[in-house]
Amino acid sequence: MLKKAERVEFILNRLDELYPEPPIPLDHGDPYTLLVAVLLSAQCTDERVNQVTPDLFARADNPEAMAELEVEEIRSIIRPCGLSPQKSKAIARLSEILIEEHGGRVPDDIEALERLPGVGHKTASVVMAQAFGVPSFPVDTHIHRLAQRWGLTSGKNVVQTERDLKRLFPEESWNRLHLQIIFYGREHCTARGCDGRVCEICRTCYPGRKHAKRTRKA
Repeated sequence: MLKKAERVEFILNRLDELYPEPPIPLDHGDPYTLLVAVLLSAQCTDERVNQVTPDLFARADNPEAMAELEVEEIRSIIRPCGLSPQKSKAIARLSEILIEEHGGRVPDDIEALERLPGVGHKTASVVMAQAFGVPSFPVDTHIHRLAQRWGLTSGKNVVQTERDLKRLFPEESWNRLHLQIIFYGREHCTARGCDGRVCEICRTCYPGRKHAKRTRKA
């Protein structure tokens, strides 16, 4: 078994080899459309969001235009993403708040973002990282699962996992690394396709692991 420092170095180097420039998976044109897309991605695949947002953004791709739409119209467009009653209300209200309190612009402040309807810490962190380039480490259920399999956290919850990953990896790698882990998890270390003994990183980090790695849910 590799020591933790060795695992960290191997993971960083291997993910850089596999995904040297990981793309942002949600289609967007600016911080506002990214914010809306990330909000829509809760309990929904990025692929589905990318199918829905072109129609939504054709009608409203800025807070002023979105605030002019009826909530029911927003809901009818985003229904395939799930949770449409809550998400449509959140999109409508956060658009109004951006106009009222931020001059129609998405703030580059994580606390201000977290105060917006429907925007939790993970969504705010994604926007800070991908729209503004501020070092952040958004942790979703996939990253939470892989961090446990790779022995990087005890994984009691996503808050602890985020704190542990930030402590282990250099700050300049955070924004790139969180995307790299997501892509690797989708392709190689899936919930059903790897149980902690199958994929290359799991095998390398724990070559002697005999049993499936049981992970705690977020």
